[in-house]
Amino acid sequence: MDIKIGNNLNSPNPISIPNSSTLGSHLARRLVQIGVTDVFSVPGDFNLTLLDHLIAEPGLNLIGCCNELNAGYAADGYARCRGAGACVVTFTVGGLSVINAVAGAYSENLPLICIVGGPNSNDYGTNRILHHTIGLPDFSQELMCFKTVTCYQAVVNNLEDAHELIDTAISTSVKESKPVYISISCNLPAIPHPTFSREPVPFFLAPRVSNQMGLEAAVEATAEFLNKAVKPVMIAGPKIRVAKAREAFVELADACGYAVAIMPSAKGLVPEDHPRFIGTYWGAVSSSFCAEIVESADAYLIAGPIFNDYSSVGYSLLLKKEKAIIVQPNRVVVANGPAFGCVLMDDFLKALAKRIKPNSTAYENYRRIFVPDGVPLELAPKEPLRVNVLFKHIQRMLSGQTAVIAETGDSWFNCQKLKLPRGCGYEFQMQYGSIGWSVGATLGYAQAAKDKRVIACIGDGSFQVTAQDVSTMMRCEQRSIIFLINNGGYTIEVEIHDGPYNVIKNWNYTALVDAIHNGEGKCWTVKVQCEEELKEAIETVMGPKKDSLCFIEVIVHKDDTSKELLEWGSRVSAANSRPPNPQ
Repeated sequence: MDIKIGNNLNSPNPISIPNSSTLGSHLARRLVQIGVTDVFSVPGDFNLTLLDHLIAEPGLNLIGCCNELNAGYAADGYARCRGAGACVVTFTVGGLSVINAVAGAYSENLPLICIVGGPNSNDYGTNRILHHTIGLPDFSQELMCFKTVTCYQAVVNNLEDAHELIDTAISTSVKESKPVYISISCNLPAIPHPTFSREPVPFFLAPRVSNQMGLEAAVEATAEFLNKAVKPVMIAGPKIRVAKAREAFVELADACGYAVAIMPSAKGLVPEDHPRFIGTYWGAVSSSFCAEIVESADAYLIAGPIFNDYSSVGYSLLLKKEKAIIVQPNRVVVANGPAFGCVLMDDFLKALAKRIKPNSTAYENYRRIFVPDGVPLELAPKEPLRVNVLFKHIQRMLSGQTAVIAETGDSWFNCQKLKLPRGCGYEFQMQYGSIGWSVGATLGYAQAAKDKRVIACIGDGSFQVTAQDVSTMMRCEQRSIIFLINNGGYTIEVEIHDGPYNVIKNWNYTALVDAIHNGEGKCWTVKVQCEEELKEAIETVMGPKKDSLCFIEVIVHKDDTSKELLEWGSRVSAANSRPPNPQ
C-alpha cells in the first residue's frame, strides 16, 4: 500500500511514496551498505520508533545491551573487525552514558555511528523543559559534549535535510575513520518523504590520492637515507590500520630484508610468522632482544606510530629523531630533514619497496644474540596457579580460528607476549585504556567475527565495571572463552601507585555468571586454582563445551604480575610524579 503525501493533502497531484520510504528505513539500509549488520542498542522513549524501523530491515540485527557504555564498547569491538560499528541510545541520559566509549573509538580511529533518539522536532526553540535533560530549556548539552569526540555531528529535526545529514554523517565516519553523532527527533523515523523514495545508491567515496610529486620526492629522500644505513630496521605502529597499509607494510618488509618489529598497539596488524619478525618494541619492556636491535640501529622506518606516555614507557624510549623516518597515514618526515604532506602511507610503502636495497644486517645481528625465552617453572601438584603458567596454556589454544581480546591491565603485558598464528585476531585499547572495555568489545567482536572463537583475558577489577553484558553474549549464543583473572584488585594501578583504593570487594564470579545464565542458553563456568584444574577446564572448553560461552575464573596471588608490568609501572609512575617546571 502506498501513502499519499504532499505539501497539501488536498493537492490534486500528491506524491506516491512506499511505506519503506521513511527516514528510519533509509538509515537502516545505509548501515547495511557499509557492512554493519548488527546494531547495539539500549531502548528509551525517544528512540523506540527508530528501533522499530531498524528491526524491520531484513539485513539488520538489533542487539539490546544492558547499558549504553557496553553498547558503545560493543560497537567499538565490532568496528575493529567489520570496519564500522553502530549503537543506538536515547537522548542525553543515554548519550552521556555512551560518550566514554565513543571517545575511546575516536582515540583508536574507529568508524562508529552513534545514533541518538532526540526530542520531538516541535520542541526545538520553544523554551520547553524536557525530561532526560538537565532541566534547562536549551537542551544542546549532549551535542556540545559529542563535538569533541566525533568528527561530524548531525541533528536531524526536519525531514527536508534529513537525507543529506544522515548520508554525510555516515560517509564522513567511513572516510575519516572516526565516530560520528546522529540525533534523530523521535517523531520523524516513521514519516515517509520523497527524498527516501528509492533504494539508496551505495556510497562512492572518492579515493584519496597522493600528491604524485610529493610521493616521488618522499620516496627519493627516504631511499637515499635508508640505503646509506648499515643496520636499518622497520617498526609498525597502530595507524597502519587506519591507513589501510598492512599489506603494503609487509610488501616493503619482504623487499628490504630489514628486521621487523611492532609497537605494542600494532600487535595483530602484522603477521608474526614473517621470517624477519623480531617482536614488540616497547622500550624497557620490549620482547627479548628486540629493543637492543632497534635502539642500536642507525636508521628506523616507523609506520603509523603513536608515541604517548604509555607506549613510550614514561617517555623513556631510546630513539633518535635524526635516525627516524616517520610515516603517518598522509605524511612522511625524513629524520631532521624534509617533510612531505599529501603522501598516503599505502602508496609510499609500495613505491619505496621498489627503490629500497635489501639489507638484512640488523636481522642477522638479532639471530646472533637471540636466546629463546625460557618456560615457566613447573608447578608442583596442586600448587597455586601462576599467571605465567596460565598464559603458557592460553598460547596453546591459539589458531587462525581464534582472536584475543586483552583488557587494560596486566593482560596487556601477558597477551603481548603471546605468539599469534597467522589469521589469529588481536585487539586491545592502548591509547584510551578504559578499564572494562573488553567485556563490550568481546561482545561486539564475537558478533562480527562469527568464524572465530574469541578468547578474552580480563582482570577482576575491570570485569566489575562492565560485567552485565555477559548476559548479552548468552542471548546472542556466542561461544567466547573468558579468562577472569582474580587477583583481588587493580593490579596495574598498584604498580603505578599503591593505596587502599586499589583493593576491591571480591565476588564469586562464577556464581555471578551462573546467576546471569539462569538456565537459558549455553554457558559453562568453572573456578580453577591449580594447573591440573586449568588443564581440565581448557580440555572441556575446547571439546564438549566448544559451542558454549565459557567462563573460567582463575585464582592467582595478588602480587603475581608480569615483570614487564613491574618495570613499566615504575617508569609511568616516575613520569606521572614529575614536579612542576620552575616558573
